[in-house]
Amino acid sequence: MRGILRGRDFRRLYATRLASQLSDGVFQVALAGYVFFSPERQTTAGKAAAAFAVTLLPYSALGPFAGVFIDRWRRRQILVWTPALRAALVLGVAGLVAAGQDGPGFFLAVLVVLGVNRFFLAALSASLPHVVRRDQLVTANAFTVTSGTIIAFTGAGGGYLLRRLFGGGHEGTALILVSAAALFLLAGVIATTLPKALLGPHRAADAPRGAPRVRDALGGVVSGLADGARHIARRPQAALALGAISFHRFLYGVVLIMTLLLCRNHFADDPDRGLETFALMLGVSGAGYFAAALITPAVVRRISKQAWTAWLLAAAAASLLLLGMSFAERPWAVGAFLLGVVSQGVKLCVDTTLQEGIDDAYRGRVFAVYDMLFNATFAAAAAAAATWLPSDGRAAPTLLAVIVAYAAGAVAYRTAASRIVRRPAHAFR
Repeated sequence: MRGILRGRDFRRLYATRLASQLSDGVFQVALAGYVFFSPERQTTAGKAAAAFAVTLLPYSALGPFAGVFIDRWRRRQILVWTPALRAALVLGVAGLVAAGQDGPGFFLAVLVVLGVNRFFLAALSASLPHVVRRDQLVTANAFTVTSGTIIAFTGAGGGYLLRRLFGGGHEGTALILVSAAALFLLAGVIATTLPKALLGPHRAADAPRGAPRVRDALGGVVSGLADGARHIARRPQAALALGAISFHRFLYGVVLIMTLLLCRNHFADDPDRGLETFALMLGVSGAGYFAAALITPAVVRRISKQAWTAWLLAAAAASLLLLGMSFAERPWAVGAFLLGVVSQGVKLCVDTTLQEGIDDAYRGRVFAVYDMLFNATFAAAAAAAATWLPSDGRAAPTLLAVIVAYAAGAVAYRTAASRIVRRPAHAFR
């Protein structure tokens, strides 16, 4: 870590991430309080699924477009201008909230804000290999991604304090959103300290010269996605890693919907207490993310990323079986911590596998596909769970099915990973 932190450009990229994800936390807690924990709104599984689908599934479709542009535009400029765009959009959302709007226009505005954010995060992931050495990627990923998530939880805590200060009504939520917009602007200002050409993209030796026009780039989205898919197909470890994170995200989505409903309608008897409980669950989950960052680099140096991913999936099954079946608040909180370890550990392994095995000219497209799968599987889980989950979230058969799926997935992943023949080094260049 000392060697990584000595890099001036790494510190600047890292500070950009922190400022943006702090803003994310403030923005998301404002939305959660407004949509799920307002006293005048009763949250059901169907409503929760609809909210997640509106905010996740459509902008997953923007991933291919983001990937094409990330591989054509200077990534430093993306990191400068997307926070400014988000700030303007968040101010628009604040205006809708102040007017008491929560219909299609509100969700469309939220969709655009979150879509721009995935564009920003994909650019961050594609930029990291340009500011650290290849042998530092596992540690750098563990540090940046996890501390970024933790700072988002910190922002959520700040948003909750602002809610206590400003109130949870329309005007109070609008003021919280204005605060988030100011923080987004700060992220863009920090990104201006990075050299323009540092973060790429750097074209492959056989790539055609000349910058494509925007119209041509848009027209090439489908072919660009196909190129990215073929690039992944030639790298079976990368393809298997994407399968593992998609599988995990589906199951994690079911558990998170259950957690939201439990906090709103079972663990608490009023919306404010429900929001406090949900914040607690997010907080202990964030501690699990931090723990995963501490242990994952050391573990994967000894047993490989593939073995660690399989152990994490198995740990998810065991923790949910031992701690979740009672649907009691304290055991569920411990389970949230362990599931945080699993979630971040799997993500760090997948991120590093892709960064190590994907050529720089394709990283934007591959990470855009990654983002699309990451969110689409979660939205699919929310939609599926909404068809049978009760409003208080207590569904023992569903939780048992998730446990069995995690256990079976651990065995299947480890078996598939062990059968993949290691390719020679030149195959990844």
